[in-house]
Amino acid sequence: MPRGRPPSAAVDHAVRRAVFELLEEVGYRDVSVERVARRAGVGKAAIYRRWRSKADLVSAFVFDDLQPPPDQGSLRADLTVLAGDLVAFLTGPAVSRAILGLTADLRGDPALADRLIARHRRCLTVVLDRAVARGELAEPPDPAWAHAQLLGPAYAWLMLFDGAADPDLPARLAADLVNVLR
Repeated sequence: MPRGRPPSAAVDHAVRRAVFELLEEVGYRDVSVERVARRAGVGKAAIYRRWRSKADLVSAFVFDDLQPPPDQGSLRADLTVLAGDLVAFLTGPAVSRAILGLTADLRGDPALADRLIARHRRCLTVVLDRAVARGELAEPPDPAWAHAQLLGPAYAWLMLFDGAADPDLPARLAADLVNVLR
């Protein structure tokens, strides 16, 4: 029989709201478990029972809703939707304030980094498997390499070079990846 109280959805909701508010207000560097707890109106212990660290806490909410796109009928169309989701994700107010600091913290926690990367890579793998099933690709490419070919340029363009998230960016990213995969 499990001991202790079951997790509270109200606590999770309050913590989620606090994380996003603080990311937008102060950025990742100045978010702390203590500040999140205070903002959410919960004890730090309630947070540490659920998440091991600030990076784990922030990433749980920032990366929680990545899903494969619906089948668009072609590899290029599927990748365009996936790239559009990626661009929207990277340019969202909370993510854009968190991603650089979170990336630095993830270097110190390879297991957490692997879990987060795996979420997005699963979405891409679904798209690649569809392309193989449709005969657009002869065999499944290495998902890690394909993921790097999509995420790397998007991340560099938006986060490092401060490039614009133009409406044609997802299609350009998708076209480039299709060329690499073929």
